[in-house]
Parts: sequence; structure tokens; C-alpha cells
Amino acid sequence: MTHRLLRQSTRILVVNPNSSESMTHGVEEAIKRMKLADNTEIYTYTAPPESPASINTGEDVTLSADVVYENLRGKLADYDAILVACYSVHPLVQWLALDNPHLAVTGIFEASVLATLSLLGPPLTSAGEDEKSRMWGVVTTGKFWEAHLSDGVKHFLGQKTEETNFKFGGVESTGLTAGDFHGGVDPAVIRQKLKDATQRLLSKGPVECVVMGCAGMAGLEDIIRDATEEKYGKEQAEKLFVVDGVLAGVGLLEQTVKNRRMFRK
Repeated sequence: MTHRLLRQSTRILVVNPNSSESMTHGVEEAIKRMKLADNTEIYTYTAPPESPASINTGEDVTLSADVVYENLRGKLADYDAILVACYSVHPLVQWLALDNPHLAVTGIFEASVLATLSLLGPPLTSAGEDEKSRMWGVVTTGKFWEAHLSDGVKHFLGQKTEETNFKFGGVESTGLTAGDFHGGVDPAVIRQKLKDATQRLLSKGPVECVVMGCAGMAGLEDIIRDATEEKYGKEQAEKLFVVDGVLAGVGLLEQTVKNRRMFRK
């Protein structure tokens, strides 16, 4: 009897480059809500203790990249795709892609930008009029990320830093850290700070998509919708897209692996 393999599995490794197991657990719980293909397998990884428990600065990004890169070197042959689950312009995305050409690699930052652009509606003005676009933006943790992510969006989209992107409403920070979302801070404080940052973003224009700019925010979509309802009413809150970069990344990689198999010899 001849046996033929008709369906290949898709094995995605979700890399948490900080050393917080509770952060990884939160990411896992978010992924469990997804409706994935039966042959898609998701694995998670938490960085070793040498990596920061919460990535809050540029130095933390660099250290986490160095630690994880060395720890994963030569251990990725069994996977089809890698998702770097830190909402930043993280060096691991480039490093792992260059070292492992067989892998589809992205970060939750890059995946969220692509997902958001696909969700925005058409321009609000007709051709020839002053441009008025539907907008999107990011709510994140500390002040450091406002410039880091704003510059990152423009670089990812091929823009010069000084150029204006009429669709991008910018980045609003909560003053929290990634670790604060997993213990140590009163949930009521987290809720209020996240609502305040969301409402500042919404005040910038016709925002249709809000991106949660931290993997630790997984599961907090309702807070953003509540903030929208308080500012613009229930109808607008229900129409708002709240983008979780982890979910965007897993979904993107699942399709990317399929596309690589279909369109490459």
C-alpha cells in the first residue's frame, strides 16, 4: 500500500523574549481563543533568567535580543515560523530571519501594523479634496515607547521620520510597565491608565483601530472598548477594531507558511 502525505502541519514558535513565565501564560491564553486550522501547532518559549523580566527600555530590548539569540541558536530546525512576542522594533526579528531562511519570521509589532492597515476603511474624502483619512494608533506602556514605536512605524512603512502619515494617530503611553499587567499593580489603576491613554488617542481624529502595544495587554480589549464608549458612545465602540499583536502575528504566520509552500518551488 502506498501512503501519501496530503496535509502538512504548520509549527509556529511564539518567542517571549523576556523571562516572565506569567507573561508567556497570558500570551498562551490569548492564542487559545483563536480559531486555527487543525494542523497548526503553536509552541511557546520564555527567555532564560538572564533576560529582563520586563522589557521597558532600549537597553532591555538589546539585552533580551542577545540572550535569546544565543539561547535559540541551532534549535529552530523543526519549526516553520517564529513570532517574536515583544511589542517593539526587536532585533530578533531580523536576526532569526537571516539565520533561518527556511522560517517565516515576524514580530507582533510588524504583524499589528499589517493587520491594522488591512482593517482601515477607505478615505473619508473624495479624490482631489484635502486628504482626510481613517486613522489608527497604539496604546502602550512607558514613555520610552512613544518615540521608539512612532519611528518604528515610519521605518517599517518606508517613510522618512520627518514625514507625516495621515493614517497614523501616534502612540499614547499609560506610564505602566509590561510587568505591571501581571501583578504588583491594582487592576483598577491599570484600567484607568489604559482608558486615559485610549481616550487621548481617540481625540486625535477618526480612529478606527487601536493597537495594544504590549504583549502583556492580552485580554484587555474590553477596557479599550469601554473607554471608546465613554467618549463616543456604544455604536462607535462596537465598530472599533482592537488589535492584539500576538493574535495578528499568529494569524499572519499561519497564512505566510501556506503561501511559501504554494508559491515557492
